[in-house]
Amino acid sequence: MVKPLELLLHPVELKAALKLKYIRQPLFPPRDNLSPELTRCYQLLNATSRSFAAVIKELHPELRDAVMLFYLVLRALDTVEDDMSIEPQLKVSVLRSFAEKLDTTEWSFDGNAPTEKDRKVLVEFPCILHEYHLLRPEYQEVIKEITHKMGNGMADYILDEKFNLQGVQTVHDYDLYCHYVAGLVGDGLTQLIVKAGFGTPDLGTNPQLHESMGLFLQKTNIIRDYAEDLKDGRSFWPREIWSKYATELVDLGKPANRQQGVYCINELVLNALSHVIDVFTYLSSIREQSTFQFCAIPQVMAIATLALVFNNETVLTDRVKIRKGTTCELILDSRTLQGCISIFRYYVRDIKSRLPVEDPNYLKINIQIAKIEQHIEEMYQDKLPEGVKPRETVAYTKTQQRIVQDKKVQAIEQDEEFKFNMAFTLVLTLISAVYFYVK
Repeated sequence: MVKPLELLLHPVELKAALKLKYIRQPLFPPRDNLSPELTRCYQLLNATSRSFAAVIKELHPELRDAVMLFYLVLRALDTVEDDMSIEPQLKVSVLRSFAEKLDTTEWSFDGNAPTEKDRKVLVEFPCILHEYHLLRPEYQEVIKEITHKMGNGMADYILDEKFNLQGVQTVHDYDLYCHYVAGLVGDGLTQLIVKAGFGTPDLGTNPQLHESMGLFLQKTNIIRDYAEDLKDGRSFWPREIWSKYATELVDLGKPANRQQGVYCINELVLNALSHVIDVFTYLSSIREQSTFQFCAIPQVMAIATLALVFNNETVLTDRVKIRKGTTCELILDSRTLQGCISIFRYYVRDIKSRLPVEDPNYLKINIQIAKIEQHIEEMYQDKLPEGVKPRETVAYTKTQQRIVQDKKVQAIEQDEEFKFNMAFTLVLTLISAVYFYVK
């Protein structure tokens, strides 16, 4: 829940929260007359993730159910993998055979601990299977393929003694781990988007794009969750990076090593920023508006979080997060490609403004931010001297194609602003009238 005092201290965010709550309308309203099984699936979605549920339920009807079921299947898989009460041999067996269960109609699993909050997804898996078999065959194939890859990837990590004892070693290992937990999700979603006709055909032929979408999100979460993960006896920061700043990973959080810990955070942020340009290319390749918003919201949340953790020693002792009001503002402002780019530009400039000169990666971070800024200039070549034609690069062409859709959304945004101003004026008028009447 949004804290009222927090919003009052940030009036722009208060305005965004009010617009999001009372004025903005979803592109596709909820459907009526859902089957009992489909109704239950959406109830399970709400129970497992309210934030994902909100954006999934606003998707185009062509993709809504497929994405919802994809999420629930992977949530079920993750619930098996996360539950430390399940005997490892059984866990590995379930994970490796999970994709095969999608060919059945009645399979369920009740081997989770009673305290496992998402165990109901596995206990009630038959209702998910019922709706899964009603999807288009090509959507089923995508979900099954990704489930197979992810289940086996999870099983491999459970059996990897070196990983379990020493954690993530190299940056390559870091990327590979993020691939299994997030890159594969991006792969599946991209296949669904392309098969639905909601993205440019080349979106499905360049795996680096969807890989970067997933890795950018996952790496941001891994940096943010340092303290929380250590409490749980795990960590995913790669030794190749953190060993430059401490002998043991836990030492980074000690008061005497705080500055080195901050430098380590900043190098991890640098690593995450390497994916930003691919994120821009991916978003500029989405053609259907609700799908664009579904893809864009997590990315703008990630860059805002990345800016928050940058050069922030609190990360070493506690979990930081962006304000709820900021979240509302980001959701509203990320509905166009230009809005997303503006958000990214704001936060990378914020990172640059707080980069200390003595940071070991000072030059590298500045270079990476300059590359991002240069790519943005290539996308929007609107400040060229008179008579100079824009360079017809892939980035520019994709951006120009996306601008057509952006203009439609900008008209909606202007209408929302008008309605908010009218409502605000009316409320102020009523308050003034009451005040003068009472006085």
